[in-house]
Amino acid sequence: MAGKRDFDSAAATWDEEPRRVKLAREVADAIIDEVQPTREMDAMDFGCGTGLLTLCLQPHLRSITGVDSSGGMLGELERKVEELGLPNVRTAFLDVEQGGRPSGSYHLVVSCMALHHVTDTSSLFRLFHGILLPGSALCVADLDSEDGAFHDDPTGVVHFGFERTGLMEMLADAGFTHVRAKTAAVIQKSSPARTRDYPVFLISARRPG
Repeated sequence: MAGKRDFDSAAATWDEEPRRVKLAREVADAIIDEVQPTREMDAMDFGCGTGLLTLCLQPHLRSITGVDSSGGMLGELERKVEELGLPNVRTAFLDVEQGGRPSGSYHLVVSCMALHHVTDTSSLFRLFHGILLPGSALCVADLDSEDGAFHDDPTGVVHFGFERTGLMEMLADAGFTHVRAKTAAVIQKSSPARTRDYPVFLISARRPG
């Protein structure tokens, strides 16, 4: 792992990038379309950051817990929750890279743009399987494989995107069924040389039950 990015310092200005806000909304829409969440469901957002995805999904759920390894990011989410008066949103610190393990039981686990920071993706999928209730859903969104040009600062980036089929096989090996993939969004980034499109997939799966 190439060091660890200082997300705490980035937290205060994280939401000022319109591309991040747009991506969260598009991924949320893809998750809602795929899972059709209800107000009887409890969810966890892994790698929630400042809660952009968390807060998009919040109105559709009974509760959602945002977990992250950055206290600064969680602080920004907590500030929003207090300002908006959202009793169904919780936060929890979790660093799986340092041996942390998620707790609780959920009807839905989601993650957006966090997988590429996790060294052992297979182990993470097994952890997700363990906290999901039988019959419940997992939805993960991240970049398709790219050449490393996406991140201006690659500190803490373990994977330059993913091959969809590889992740789908990992999910099946972890015990998931009904594994499906689709494109949830396309991030456009410009440089002096050119403008590039970076597709973002959504892979959904179910824990049998």
